[in-house]
Amino acid sequence: GTREEFDRDKLIEGIRVACTKRPVSAAAIDHMVGEIENNLQKLGREEVSSRVIGDMVMAGLKEVDQIAYVRFAIVYLHLTDLRSIRDEINHLLES
Repeated sequence: GTREEFDRDKLIEGIRVACTKRPVSAAAIDHMVGEIENNLQKLGREEVSSRVIGDMVMAGLKEVDQIAYVRFAIVYLHLTDLRSIRDEINHLLES
């Protein structure tokens, strides 16, 4: 329910944490963040929900590294038990 300015560094750090000890280069993360920024600008809105940004990160990580995707999903989607994590993994495997 609060508002805050878009923070590129905060976004990079969140993605970097999800990609820790994964074969994802800093260049790949920068590219993903650049794509997210471009997509946000294309929306042409002054304000964008953090949910929209989070969904864009999820989509990007899904393409780059599925383990990083699951790590991010656990925090972002508030997955608090093994069943919900397994359901998300099953969803990932089906797509």
